[in-house]
Order: sequence, then structure tokens, then C-alpha cells
Amino acid sequence: MPDIDLDEFIPHRDRMRLIDTVLEVNLEKVITESIVTAKWPLVEGDYVQSLIIVELVAQTASVCIGWKKKLEDTLSEIGRGWLVGIKNATLVQDKIPLNSRIITCVKTDFSFDNYTGIFGTAETKSSLIGEVYLQVMQSETDSVLTAKT
Repeated sequence: MPDIDLDEFIPHRDRMRLIDTVLEVNLEKVITESIVTAKWPLVEGDYVQSLIIVELVAQTASVCIGWKKKLEDTLSEIGRGWLVGIKNATLVQDKIPLNSRIITCVKTDFSFDNYTGIFGTAETKSSLIGEVYLQVMQSETDSVLTAKT
């Protein structure tokens, strides 16, 4: 397991932080683990709505993009804000039971300047529960903003 400080890459705290552990991180992909708890958003009774998969992929994508920025020594540039669009989402299940172990895997499809395409999957017990394709646009950095003014 890699030594990753999630606070460094994911701005969410408390009940909005869904990722528990980073299982694998490399230049090709990031794999995370999450355990569904009653404190998660979208919980209804003894399950969570599968729409939560979009957020799991987004948080895993944040680790993926942030880790690459850290390798490039440009981590300070990732805090300016992101605009995330959902290009496609396929949710296989309607409900995910509490205490389920979800493994989320994201891969960068392409990256150009501040624009990145991310493909992610979520599984429980080796059963696919959803696929999400995100388009991530990062706002300009302070250095770019300063140069334009």
C-alpha cells in the first residue's frame, strides 16, 4: 500500500470524504478502497444510492491528478479549483448495502494543459457496480493569472 496523505489530494472532510485507503498509485492508474457507512451522503436505511459512485470516481481522480502533479513538483497548483463534468455514467446497481467494500479504479484517458479525461470503475466483490467517465478542467494557476493581468 502506498503512503498517501489523502488530505493532500482530497479537499473533502467528515462525511463527504468517501475514500478510506489508496491501494495502488502509479502513472497508469489509481485504485482506492471505501467502506460504505451510515454517515455517507445518499444513505437510505441500510443502503446507499449507487449515484455515490460518481463521487467515488471523482475523489479517486483527485488522487490520480494530484499525485501526478506532485511528481512534477507542481502540487501547489492543484488547489485553485476544478470543474468536473460527467460525460457518461453507467450504474449497474440501484443500491449498495451498508458495509460494502468498494474498490474504485481510475485511469487517465488523456490530459492536455488543464483538461483531463478520466475513466473510472467501481466494484464490490469483483462485481462491477458502475462506470463513470469524467472530464476535469482545472482553473488557471496564479502564475498564469498574473501573466494575463
